[in-house]
Amino acid sequence: MQQHDVAAAKRTTPPTNDEASGGRGRRSAAFTLLASVQFVLILAMSVLNVVLPDIQREFGLDRAELALLSASYGMSFSGLLLLGGRLSDLYGNRRVFLLGTLVFGASSALAGISTGMWMLLAARFVQGAGAALAVPAAMALVRLVHPDSARYSRAMAVWGGLAASGGTAGMILSGVVASSNSWRWAFAVPVAVALVALAAAPQLIPRDAAGRGGRLDVLGAVLVTTGVALLSYGLAEAPERGWSSPVTLVALAAGCALLVGFAAAERRVARPLLPLSFLASPRRAVALLAVFLGAAGITTIFFVFALYFQEVRGYTALETSAAFLPFGLALVIGGLCVGRLVQRFGPRVVLVTGLVLAGLGLAALSRIGTHTPYAGVILAGLLLFPAGAALVFAGSTVTATTDVPQGQAGLAGAVVNTALEAGPALGLVVLVTLATGHATALEHAGRNAAAAQTSGYGFAFAVAAAAFAAAAVCTALLLRPRSRHDGG
Repeated sequence: MQQHDVAAAKRTTPPTNDEASGGRGRRSAAFTLLASVQFVLILAMSVLNVVLPDIQREFGLDRAELALLSASYGMSFSGLLLLGGRLSDLYGNRRVFLLGTLVFGASSALAGISTGMWMLLAARFVQGAGAALAVPAAMALVRLVHPDSARYSRAMAVWGGLAASGGTAGMILSGVVASSNSWRWAFAVPVAVALVALAAAPQLIPRDAAGRGGRLDVLGAVLVTTGVALLSYGLAEAPERGWSSPVTLVALAAGCALLVGFAAAERRVARPLLPLSFLASPRRAVALLAVFLGAAGITTIFFVFALYFQEVRGYTALETSAAFLPFGLALVIGGLCVGRLVQRFGPRVVLVTGLVLAGLGLAALSRIGTHTPYAGVILAGLLLFPAGAALVFAGSTVTATTDVPQGQAGLAGAVVNTALEAGPALGLVVLVTLATGHATALEHAGRNAAAAQTSGYGFAFAVAAAAFAAAAVCTALLLRPRSRHDGG
């Protein structure tokens, strides 16, 4: 009888503090692992930016080949994201996450030992494919790790800042690698993180449902993957070949036609790769627009100031990376605060505030000249924009993933990350085209090349600042609060 009472007491006794803290510790470790992989998958996209000239010299690449190599990771990543999200929902998030991480790690190692341009190009394409599998699955697994809605919202707020932080870290790491003996060291961090994740994930991340299975929308997958890849290629080639180049025009036209065909095909299949109703929510549309703008702003700042610091101001690659350190620190600090801010004020307030701050940062950067002191409007812009971007990504990620059915968690991650990839591809090209056109007009009017180039950069930043201001107004009006947690 005593033994029965003891057994019953064990069954009804609530968990001790140690047991509860152990569960929290395991969840924290699992989230840290997932966040680390997400961070590195985004880092890998920009890790070659500063060392591209070294690769060009070693392999004897022309500018078109260099542009293709630069765009290769993003092309496969963005083109396969929707397919990765669908596979995650159909066949299990943890399984697809591990597969994607394995592919990413193996191709990173291959890239590091590449003996020629085509080997490196293939490795970068496969890297992007692995990332496209792992990213939506990792994002879906956050819900499994944090099933409580309040903890999940806070976790997703932190998650939203990982993309910006990863891209910044990639640029800084690229500058550090540029000062070393070989560009191949750029792949050491991706390989190491992939190995750690593959070893630790089976112990830290619980098994999820194996997925409901079912037929894959093969036609939709082919259309969207090929369409996004061609569109990305066309946008990458436009600055080098020109907008009127046959290569650019054919790639852009074919990409747009395939994406239109994808939208039409999705209306006819029973289980589409991307149900168009998923994008019909005004809340989700606003959130995706904010992600797009934030990613476009970050990429434009890095692209423009990498050129400005080195070509106009004469900085070395390492000095250029050091100049971006305040930007990275502001992102990190913002990332540490966003979870509590979203929990206290709601995603709507956080998102609108972030858009305003980012717009002010871009307005400050629009004031640059050929001799503008770094410790002035440049530093102010490099602090204000990332602080705002951290809020933008946090508020938009929470908004875009709220109320998503469990069976579409991978799809939600894929859509958010597709918007994240579209920003750099489309936004950068538009802003650089505006900057180039403005600079060319000034040169024809007699302005010297450096002054015209800098003025063109300032004009592009002013246009971007206006876009962020308009987005802040639209978000405040359209993202109606549904509860106090939405920022009413």
